[in-house]
Amino acid sequence: MLLGGGFSLDTDGLLDDYLLSLAGGRRARVCFLPTASGDSTEYVERFHDALDGRCRTSVLRLFQRDREDVRAAVLDQDVIYVGGGNTANMLAVWRVHGVDRLLVEAYRAGVLLCGISAGMLCWFGAGVTDSFGPLRVLHDGLGLLTGSACPHYDSEPGRRPEYRRAVASGALPAGWALDDGAAALFRDGVLAESVARRPGAHLYSVAPAADGVVRETEMPARLLI
Repeated sequence: MLLGGGFSLDTDGLLDDYLLSLAGGRRARVCFLPTASGDSTEYVERFHDALDGRCRTSVLRLFQRDREDVRAAVLDQDVIYVGGGNTANMLAVWRVHGVDRLLVEAYRAGVLLCGISAGMLCWFGAGVTDSFGPLRVLHDGLGLLTGSACPHYDSEPGRRPEYRRAVASGALPAGWALDDGAAALFRDGVLAESVARRPGAHLYSVAPAADGVVRETEMPARLLI
């Protein structure tokens, strides 16, 4: 599983290059799930602009569903790439269409699951989200990775203090926080590698410590060039 993505926020393609290197390059079948954005047409176009010709691309839309066999659309892939947007809405729509169960099945079958923002948070059981307006705790994720998560750790001012507060208070279990421009690869639920497209972007382990504070550990990141 790869947390963090490229084309949503980055223009140099380094994180997407890294993703494709894990999945077989041009032979890789990559399916984009833009559910969190309400299947935004502009977001889908950005996906195609970034990855068409570099791999075999497809899109699974659920708001204007155009596939009868959703199971095949999910499982006949090397990569499922989940975009950003409203995490809570995305999870609800997935459950209506049974996509939540299919993603669990795909994970167990060895499909590489990845994504940014909502597509980073959804794989955990819990995390911090702005799905309801103000930042708040969400306990509704898929739970494929243990602990909690927080995206946009360095780019959205409220994220870091809210996540630290939630972990310190016990509202969230220990977990992982990710700066924009960084990505983290997990294999069998264990961190395998952290990479970054720019200096200063990191993955952090965030855990409760004594006296109601947290221990935040910056993980070593390999700089992509």
